[in-house]
This record gives sequence, C-alpha cells and structure tokens, in this order.
Amino acid sequence: MLRVTKCTFLAALAVGAALAVNSGALVAQTTATLNPVADATLSAANAANNYGGAGAASVAAAGLSKGEFQSLLRFDTAAAKASFDAIHGPGNWTVQSITLKLVSANPNNQLTFFNPSAAGSFAASWMQNDVWTEGTGVPLTPTTDGVVYNNLAALISGSDQGLGGPFSFNGATSGTTTYTLTLGSGILGDVAAGTPISLRLSAADTNVSYLFNTRTKVGSEPVLSITAVPEPGTLMLLLAAAGAAVALWRRRRLEA
Repeated sequence: MLRVTKCTFLAALAVGAALAVNSGALVAQTTATLNPVADATLSAANAANNYGGAGAASVAAAGLSKGEFQSLLRFDTAAAKASFDAIHGPGNWTVQSITLKLVSANPNNQLTFFNPSAAGSFAASWMQNDVWTEGTGVPLTPTTDGVVYNNLAALISGSDQGLGGPFSFNGATSGTTTYTLTLGSGILGDVAAGTPISLRLSAADTNVSYLFNTRTKVGSEPVLSITAVPEPGTLMLLLAAAGAAVALWRRRRLEA
C-alpha cells in the first residue's frame, strides 16, 4: 500500500503544476489596471486657461471651429510594479502588453467650448516630463492653477516617444474603445521602475474631434492596463523544478 508522505504530497502538487503548465492552465501572466492620478485637456483657443477639473477631455484638430485640443494623462505604476514583483519575483517579469481604454463622452451643452464629435485619427505619445499639475478649472470657470496649452512647448521633449498608431476614433458620443500601445523604452522603463507614466494625446489628421471621460467620471474613467509575464528563465526553472519533483515522486512510488 502506498504511503502518502509529505514528500509524495509535495511531489504530487508538482505533478499538477507541470501538467497545468503543459496544458496552458497555469496563470503565466498578470494584468494591473490603473486609473489616472491626473488628467487635463488643453485648449489652443484658451491657451492660458486650465481645465483639469473638467469631466471630459478632448483631442481635436487645429482647423476645427473651437480650435485644437490636446490632453494629458498621468498614471502611477508603483502598485503595478509591486504586484508583479510579488507574483513573479523582483526582476523576474517583463511587460507583454499595455492598452489604453477610453470612454467616449457627449458634448451636450458644452458645445460652446468643445468641438462636435467627429471621426478621425489621433496620436499617443509617452512623455519624459511628468512634472505638470492637473488643476481645477472647468469649461465654465477656468483657472490658472494647473497645466495649460501654453505649457506644452516646455513639457514636450525630444526624448518623448510615439506609442504606435495613428489610432482611429469612430466619432461616437458613447461607448468604450481600447487601444494597444507600442512598447517603447520610455514607457517600459517607467513600469520597470514603478515611476509615473505621462501620456499626451493629439490629433493625427484634420478631422478628429474625440471627447472622452476623465478620471472624475468614476466607473468610466480612462484605464491603462499593463500585462506582465514571467521571464523565460523563470518559466524554465519552474518546469525544471516540477520535472525533478515528478522524478522524486515516481521513485518513491516504486519504493513504496
């Protein structure tokens, strides 16, 4: 009769782990979802005004009736890094993908400030400079306590990196769209270090007018999703350990 000892029990667990790896059942990736810690829309027609407290942000082409809009978003990756380190081990993971989810908004009675929504393309860039303040201004009562359009020249750097695209907007005033970002060295470096990520969204054609919810709209705010996977060497170690445990289990089973 086979005796179930601590060694054989642990070996059996290893067998299960090995089978799970072979069948793809083992969770080999982890996703962290982040909401912005700051966001602001910038109006070229109101270049000295801050609108960081608005419920919507915009990306709009320069030739439209209300002028050009750009938007900034900042995400804190410290919690994501800590989660990946805890699950995979410090330095034992790599970023597989990063996506940005935006929820379209309806201008409604704010058409005196925003351009009407219109289909087109926009660009997303990683910004080296994270030193900007959201502010509290809204379309009806702008302020000067945060980032404004006039600050862009100083914020934009030659080290900024494009994140793919151009990305398409269908012109809808509702609905959610998720965009897959290119994994450049800048954004990857921020995740690896657990430092803030700042994104700049701007028009990529002469037609786009994209209005989306900001972080004030809890439940429909922007979401940055970061998926990390174990380093290949980590998976190999896991398989090797599982294989050794399986061999031990089989030997003890024969000896029992």
